[in-house]
Amino acid sequence: MEATSGREEPVAEELVSVAHALSLPAESYGNDPDIEMAWAMRAMQHAEVYYKLISSVDPQFLKLTKVDDQIYSEFRKDFEKLRIDVLDPEELKSVSAKEKWRPFCLKFDGVIEDFNYGTLLRLDCSQGYTEENTIFAPRIQFFAIEIARNREGHNKAVYNSVQDKEGEKGANRGAEEKNNKEGEKEKETNKGINKSGETSM
Repeated sequence: MEATSGREEPVAEELVSVAHALSLPAESYGNDPDIEMAWAMRAMQHAEVYYKLISSVDPQFLKLTKVDDQIYSEFRKDFEKLRIDVLDPEELKSVSAKEKWRPFCLKFDGVIEDFNYGTLLRLDCSQGYTEENTIFAPRIQFFAIEIARNREGHNKAVYNSVQDKEGEKGANRGAEEKNNKEGEKEKETNKGINKSGETSM
């Protein structure tokens, strides 16, 4: 017990230290690897939760924020022709793209908590979070694109893919259970037959 409680104190201290560090203004840091790692871990956790969510619930019915309608209408007003099923990183990260995205993002300062917090965004929405399929984006950009993907049916590919796999597992499990039950019945039948081949009564 003492070893466990001794381990809990350093972990708690680390968490407090990380929480304190993350609450300080960005200007107070250079490229501190510990801070970058903490942000990356938090972004990855967010990505994992979101992917599980769109895999288990039909994305068209998801509500990601209290202001999804506002985000979606502003997004489609400002980025009417932006292709969102497969994103071109240049349309998010180039100098001209940043000039267009900045005013959009700033509309949600004070509306969305941590609107400019870094998150991971999938480039191809039919795929999962992989190194090749992921870019870093502000939280409001993530919300705008993912709300649009959900409403316009693009994230349905992930949901359907996972549901199809679950259906196959269920079908395979059902076939195995049926075979097991038939095997059990055969064993029971064979128990009734004695060694000389006669059925016992």
